[in-house]
Amino acid sequence: MKKLNDAVDRFCYRHPRFGIPDLMRYIVIGNVAVYLLAVFSNSAAVSFLALDWSAVLHGEVWRLVTFPFVSGYSSIRDVFWLIMFLYFYYWIGSALEREWGSAKFTLYYVSGLVLTALVAAVLSAVSGGTFTLYGTSYVNLSMFFAFAMLYPDMQILLFFIFPVKVKWLAWFDAAFFGWNILSSLLSFNPLGALLPVAALLNFFVFFWPELSGYIRRNRSYAHRQSAPQSIHFKKAVRQQQKKAEEQGYHHKCCVCGRTDADYPDLQFRYCSKCAGYHCFCEDHIYNHVHFTE
Repeated sequence: MKKLNDAVDRFCYRHPRFGIPDLMRYIVIGNVAVYLLAVFSNSAAVSFLALDWSAVLHGEVWRLVTFPFVSGYSSIRDVFWLIMFLYFYYWIGSALEREWGSAKFTLYYVSGLVLTALVAAVLSAVSGGTFTLYGTSYVNLSMFFAFAMLYPDMQILLFFIFPVKVKWLAWFDAAFFGWNILSSLLSFNPLGALLPVAALLNFFVFFWPELSGYIRRNRSYAHRQSAPQSIHFKKAVRQQQKKAEEQGYHHKCCVCGRTDADYPDLQFRYCSKCAGYHCFCEDHIYNHVHFTE
């Protein structure tokens, strides 16, 4: 993954003019045009734009370009949802393009389309049947993952009413991916299971340094928390407060036995190398035998 990520960065650095500026504007216009075609004609006209590899192999190569514009909305009753989703994806895509530049954003979106088309091609070849793809919903949803990685604490208005942070919507997005993969596997639908996996693979390639760094930090934190020499200070404070109420002092040196009640000007510390919670005065914090049990 790291090598692929490095290759992406090198390609974008060496080819800054690669890409389509304001790509999402063309995606939105194409979706609107196909929606109007579906509303004012019939579904058969739209089916000529979906990705069907058997048709592509028979010369209908335009399907390789037109299938991202087939949104799946074909009724006048769907106009509200179409407007909302297209506005949302245009806003996200524009933000990613401003952050990355046209080259990297175009590569992200196009590589998602290519992986989606390859999944359909491989399954069609292996099964001997054909799979028809309408739109690129998983590519768009993986684009939201990218947005959430860059702006996790940004608040957006869900349905233009409810404020919610992007990172919480990303968890719902992840649950949607997981549910679709599981339900497709249970219903023996390989295309439905592999399409979200392909979109996630594209996301992992572009964000591997951030994801691997997050995993390492969490492993390191879990290791520190479970280490026997670690002192959990909140727990130690509660124990000392309870002990102070019973004994009349807060701190007592484990070597000389002096307490803060008898010697209020004496400094006391806890040793991080001892097993458990053991207090020492300033004369013995660096001069004592460490507890091992």
